[in-house]
Formats: sequence, structure tokens, C-alpha cells
Amino acid sequence: MEFNYTPKHASWLNIAEIEINVMDIMCTKRRFGSKNLLISEIEAFYGYKNEKKSKIAWKLTKEVADEKLSKHYV
Repeated sequence: MEFNYTPKHASWLNIAEIEINVMDIMCTKRRFGSKNLLISEIEAFYGYKNEKKSKIAWKLTKEVADEKLSKHYV
């Protein structure tokens, strides 16, 4: 298992939150008897997701996001 730095920009944070929520719902929303069991369950979950080539379908374009968020830019 590998952990990667996630920037604090909103879109990256949203992706991380979505992934953690999906993993929790489908995989880790229970107690595990050992660390090794938890790791093997997470690896199996991401193996399944990678096999299915799961993706997030973004509906917000950069242009629309820039327009909506422009009031927050300095």
C-alpha cells in the first residue's frame, strides 16, 4: 500500500473524500481482527476498482468553476 500527498485544492480534496467514502461504504465499515486483514481487504477493494476502471465523472468545467470561484481569488 502506498500513501500519496494530496494537495489541499478543492477538486483533489473532493476526490479523496469521495474515494474514502466509497471505500468505507463498500469495504471498511466494520471492525477488523487484524491489521493484515484490513490491508488485504483494502487491496482487494482497489484491485476490484482498478479492474472495473472506476472513474469520477466531472460535470463542472474549468471555465464554470473559474466563474463561480472568481470572487475568492485575490
